[in-house]
Amino acid sequence: MSFFLPFIGVIGPEGVISNNNQKGAPVSMKTVSKFLTTKDVAQLLNVNEKMIYSLVNDKGLPATKVTGKWLFPRRLVEDWLDSHILNFRCSHDTLSSNNGLLLLAGSDDPLFQKTLSLFHKKYSDTIAFFANQGSMGGLTSLRRGLCHIGVCHLLENEENEYNFSFAEQELDKPPVFVNFSKREQGILIQKGNPKGIQSINDFSRNDVRIVNRPLSTGTRLLLDYEISRSDIASADIDGYDVELARHIDAGLEVLSGRADAAPAIRAVAGMLGLDFIPLRWERFDLLINRERFFEKGIQRFISLLHEREFRQLANSFEGYDVSLCGKMLFPDNLNNEE
Repeated sequence: MSFFLPFIGVIGPEGVISNNNQKGAPVSMKTVSKFLTTKDVAQLLNVNEKMIYSLVNDKGLPATKVTGKWLFPRRLVEDWLDSHILNFRCSHDTLSSNNGLLLLAGSDDPLFQKTLSLFHKKYSDTIAFFANQGSMGGLTSLRRGLCHIGVCHLLENEENEYNFSFAEQELDKPPVFVNFSKREQGILIQKGNPKGIQSINDFSRNDVRIVNRPLSTGTRLLLDYEISRSDIASADIDGYDVELARHIDAGLEVLSGRADAAPAIRAVAGMLGLDFIPLRWERFDLLINRERFFEKGIQRFISLLHEREFRQLANSFEGYDVSLCGKMLFPDNLNNEE
């Protein structure tokens, strides 16, 4: 079936419709092709045809010459253009958790990892991915729109408060804070404490070696804070610069005897049968941009925290307090907008 239209070169869903038709001439949909010619691509990019060959050789423009003439798959050409866009930020609709994908980034935690497995078991139509970037990495990813939920436990100096001032500094506007748990932070030591380690002051001893956590983590922030209050300096500590990404990795170093101590949470001590020197209880929070808060994937994850299965899971670990879990937190020191 044909129809009449005034026509100037059009790129349709499947390819280019030639612009040789005159005004009032019939245009058949059969002329549509999913492949572009060199001339078509030159018109699309508004460049000379000779430039197209340079883009193929030097810039990776997708093309094939299997027929003896250059052809360009339109879909791949569009993808190639998209990949070269500068200063592009994904829209909220593009990254919506309503589409079956939930992205989380930030701090490492064994209960949190088990909760993701529970989430997948309960909601098979949504896939949750977690990036272990440390608490500061989670905040950065949240600011850049790269995740739906940031996972953080950043101690505010000289206080017992967490995350609020860091969010104020890092994010454009206050997020929603939802507590995941409280957890006990401290020092992992070998079973029976053969080195007689009593406090962080012992880290400066010649016979004590530690492993540490990365700078972007809340656990490292806490250790540095405790060192600043002690009688030693980080330069005096053997192993201070040896950084491991996960609590369990730090624990395995102590378990193997390659390290005598490591900053980590009590849960790891219980999992590996290590001894533990407590430092403090901390708040482990979920940070969510306000405009995303009521998206389906996010609400599913939060609702899971109120269910009996999650509470039973939390009780299977040592060193967690879930009395605040799933509750929204409202800091006094952040200005409420709107």
